[in-house]
Amino acid sequence: MRLAVFTDLDGTLLDHGSYSYAAAQPALSALKARGIPLILASSKTAAEIAPLHAELGLGDWPAIVENGADRIAPGALSEDAPVYAKLRDALAALPEQSQHFKGFGDMDAAEVARVTGLPLDGAALARKRRFTEPGLWSGSEAGQDDFLAALAERDIHARKGGRFLTLSFGGTKAQQMAGILHDLGCDTAIALGDAPNDIEMIESADHGVIIRNDHGNGIPPLPGEQTGQIRRTALPGPEGWNTAILSLLDDLGL
Repeated sequence: MRLAVFTDLDGTLLDHGSYSYAAAQPALSALKARGIPLILASSKTAAEIAPLHAELGLGDWPAIVENGADRIAPGALSEDAPVYAKLRDALAALPEQSQHFKGFGDMDAAEVARVTGLPLDGAALARKRRFTEPGLWSGSEAGQDDFLAALAERDIHARKGGRFLTLSFGGTKAQQMAGILHDLGCDTAIALGDAPNDIEMIESADHGVIIRNDHGNGIPPLPGEQTGQIRRTALPGPEGWNTAILSLLDDLGL
């Protein structure tokens, strides 16, 4: 068996409030000691993920960025963003439907820091988007339905994460996971996440883990929970992540 672990960040490996992964350190050390690839899979930008990737010592392993819109090879980052510009232009062309949607492109770094809880420098990195636009919806449910329908006519997809509604032209964490497994020569995947935008990745993995979410849109019951393919943690964030990884390594004889 050649195993790889794919993990969401905010509310999963990283604590919802502090963004710390300290509670997951025993499991992180266990993966590193066994040479098991750890693939970060997040709605975060490449600019945001690169420092954490280096801090965790993940070497040449790729990372999935902006909700699966792309993957990055650390050390080969680009700031060109034609796809993001196209997305922002589409929003500008829908003034009536998008009036209650406020994306990161509508905020300065200070406001992004306020709505995310990130430090100011982290918020600046979060605004360096290339593929997707996260934002907050302040209108009615009916208005949001109209907004999403107008976006769909322009081939723009919307995904609800733990905090934000994220817009893109497609691409999922599950699709990127499949490609990375192939490239790494791995045949078994563990995937962990806490929000609806993680469902496809969790369901596509051999072993899925739903991390308890106390702060937003959690994951509803999934069919794989009945078969044992998917498990839920009793603890949230990195505490739950740590317990789940150590338990799975034990179950898999690793």
